Amino acid sequence: MQGLIQRVSNAKVEVNGEIVGEIGKGILLLLGVEKADNELLAEKLLHKVTHYRIFTDEQGKMNQSLRDIGAELLVVSQFTLAADTKKGMRPSFSSAATPEQATHLYEYFVMKAKESGVSVATGQFAADMQVSLVNDGPVTFNLSV
Repeated sequence: MQGLIQRVSNAKVEVNGEIVGEIGKGILLLLGVEKADNELLAEKLLHKVTHYRIFTDEQGKMNQSLRDIGAELLVVSQFTLAADTKKGMRPSFSSAATPEQATHLYEYFVMKAKESGVSVATGQFAADMQVSLVNDGPVTFNLSV
């Protein structure tokens, strides 16, 4: 399971010109699901995303997590994170989860995030989405479990 996180001042997702998810200060998570992924890995990644210290403290050091500051989380499915780009000039998606598995794990991740008390917004799974964000820093990390 791949999670590309970006610390944002704000972010939103639109589908067909309509905003389907929007947050203020927080983390935009682009979530990629692979064949070998399962619910346990989803929970591990959620813990990492919500506890990863990428927000600055009073001394200006990245020492606070999303949970520490009460920030929001925007989760967007990102099929292309599962791409193998090592060979050739075209990505291979052979390691990507099936649509059924990816849908289940995406929805499971979002459900667990909401149950944990985090303020969560989402994109729309498998839709053609337009994502707008203000990357604060910029700060971007690729998390895997």
